[in-house]
Amino acid sequence: MDLRFRRSLRRAVARRREPKRRSPLAWRSVYAAILALVLLAVVAESTRLDGSSAKAKQVRPSAPSLSPACPVPASLRPAFASASARTGVPASLLVATAYEESRLDPGAVSDAGARGLLQLMPETARQLGVNGDDPSANVLAGARYLRQLLNRYGDVELALAAYNAGPTAIERAGRAPVVPLRYAKNVEARAALLTC
Repeated sequence: MDLRFRRSLRRAVARRREPKRRSPLAWRSVYAAILALVLLAVVAESTRLDGSSAKAKQVRPSAPSLSPACPVPASLRPAFASASARTGVPASLLVATAYEESRLDPGAVSDAGARGLLQLMPETARQLGVNGDDPSANVLAGARYLRQLLNRYGDVELALAAYNAGPTAIERAGRAPVVPLRYAKNVEARAALLTC
């Protein structure tokens, strides 16, 4: 019995001398905790900024605007803020859609002929009664079209998939096809990260 005790004591001492290794899962937990703290700090800072701008808005009402942290060029901010206010589509969703469509390039033209920030097809722009080449009109028309799709499908993911592939493709398939579904998930993920 004494021999067993000594052997287990030696093993315990040897184990204490070995460097402790963390499992990959433990490191992921550490990284996740750090990321959560950083995101919490960003949210707290944006809330602080929103609070101070809200006081300024109470003093004198002004046109709708986007958060300073929103990654939209200053020249385009009024267009997104106005379109969001007029259509009820969240600014973050509009900005994320524009980023996915054109990387926020007002002069973008797709191989299919879609134009502008929100890549409207000329026929769609005509139906909405706007000049699709003007950035402000393009954003407003894109917001109106997205609002129509949101009302039609009642689901953000389906509306975004229809925005990407067209309503006919969605209705023909009875659901969102794979590529437009991936597009919709990218837009939703980006919109969730934006503070517009």
